[in-house]
Amino acid sequence: MKNFDVAQLLGTRVETVSRWNQGHAYPHRNTEKALLELEYIVDQLSDIYEPNEARQWLFSPQRLLDGISPASLIQEGRIEDVRRLVNQVRDSVFM
Repeated sequence: MKNFDVAQLLGTRVETVSRWNQGHAYPHRNTEKALLELEYIVDQLSDIYEPNEARQWLFSPQRLLDGISPASLIQEGRIEDVRRLVNQVRDSVFM
């Protein structure tokens, strides 16, 4: 994912994400936890989708979320709901 996407999902600035990537700064504990969860989600999606498709999935309304996008849930702090959905999707693909 691009720095812009990560910043948008975590409610921070692109420059901040860039500093994290370069090792010039570190996220706060709660942000780091969300960042690790996001990394896990993206990793799981990469088993199913190409990178652009995974990004599109995150930012598009999903039927299984009653038309809400996973990105919106992540922004609301409901990242665990997104993680559960990704696991459901993965399990249905690999059955």
